[in-house]
Amino acid sequence: MSERKEYSNGEITVVWQPGKCQHAAECVKGSPNVFRPREKPWINVEGGTTESIRNTVHKCPSGALTILEDSK
Repeated sequence: MSERKEYSNGEITVVWQPGKCQHAAECVKGSPNVFRPREKPWINVEGGTTESIRNTVHKCPSGALTILEDSK
């Protein structure tokens, strides 16, 4: 199984699979306060709204970023 990291804000979970990442930087361009490649951890789900994160993740060309809806 490939490496997978998850980051949740209580509404959604951003799943990152680094092995799929093509470094197109669409995430950084779309939500720079959420996706910060120079920081650890590099995904800060508190840095944007759920809707803006969802929109940015859907633009990931490689599928390295996906969204899981958190159950309430």
